[in-house]
Amino acid sequence: MAASLASGVHSDDQSANAPSRASRLRDIGAVFLKLGTMAFGGPAAHVAMMEDEVVRKRGWLSRDEFVDYLGATNLIPGPNSTELAIHVGFVRGGWAGLLVAGACFILPAALIVGLLAWSYVRYGALPAASGLLYGIKPVVIAIVAQALVRLGGTALRSRRTMLIALVAIVASALGVHELVVLAGAAVAGVAFSPKAHAWRKSAAAPGLALLREPSISPHSLAGVVAPPLLAAASPMGLFGVFLKIGSMLFGSGYVLLAFLRNDVVVRHHWLTESQLVDAIAVGQMTPGPVFTTATFVGYVAGGAAGAVAATIGIFLPAFVFVAASGPLVPRLRRSAVASAALDGVNAGSLALMAVVAAQLARDAMPNALTILEAVVALALLARFRLNSAWLVLGGAVIGLLSTQAR
Repeated sequence: MAASLASGVHSDDQSANAPSRASRLRDIGAVFLKLGTMAFGGPAAHVAMMEDEVVRKRGWLSRDEFVDYLGATNLIPGPNSTELAIHVGFVRGGWAGLLVAGACFILPAALIVGLLAWSYVRYGALPAASGLLYGIKPVVIAIVAQALVRLGGTALRSRRTMLIALVAIVASALGVHELVVLAGAAVAGVAFSPKAHAWRKSAAAPGLALLREPSISPHSLAGVVAPPLLAAASPMGLFGVFLKIGSMLFGSGYVLLAFLRNDVVVRHHWLTESQLVDAIAVGQMTPGPVFTTATFVGYVAGGAAGAVAATIGIFLPAFVFVAASGPLVPRLRRSAVASAALDGVNAGSLALMAVVAAQLARDAMPNALTILEAVVALALLARFRLNSAWLVLGGAVIGLLSTQAR
């Protein structure tokens, strides 16, 4: 299937009206470099900005295809928004596009986090960024809200999927784990699907096998142990720890915090508790993937070489998982059972995105100014389809000016 999809990309490139392979790769690189530099707000905001760039503006994917790939990222470990970028790159540019999209989305964020880590090690504190984030956060909420409306129109086209999304929202708001919510949504999608009814008693339903978690046995580097006191970690030790985390981690940045604490604070004593909290804060406040927290940890524990090793370690599994699972996504739609399950997962994914947006909104809009900013940003997006990057820049300016005026 991978070969057929890749060959399809090649054949498209060779058609008279299609852009050349080099042109496609340049376009992929430009889009994801911009997103890696401007995409503040975490995975939900990243998804919203990607949908705007690759579906609405450029038509690289249909909205149905985009939602399917978004759902697929929830079935494999790793950073969802980065994996979605890699999926888009593969669909648009084949194997080279897969690498270009992922690298261009990760690199700007990793460089920014690396510079902050250098400043942290040199000066002992993070540069003040509260004013910047104060103005950006309301814009991010508006971007996510608009994307939820657009994607919801695609993923929630039946009473069945609407009900699944509603139950998933309630479950997530009550604290049910993301994996449990998505698994329940998949089961409900199959259980209540008329298309899948005839397949339920078949022992050979091929789609269900495609929905199981990948069986991963990450390489263990437990033999590389840091000294019991805080000290420089080896690049190989950092690579091994973050390769394991990238291979096993489902869920949000808060789940990442639990993994990191167990490995870099409790087990290897590479960072203190306070340093780990600072690392997570940097991952949250910078653009691009939240998993660039690994870059910060790597630099603090092992210098520049440690930062590179940790970054490669945590993101490498995402490329592998997408390369293995991406070609299977179109096949899911050809199986009645798998298609119904994917419908459920898509509804559950949007429900999780909505809950995250609501949780972020409480922090992002604490007063009348920020509420007004979010409303204006949403109106500009809806009425004029303004580029979200300009809104993010405008929000940053408003935030800096408002904090200086206090």
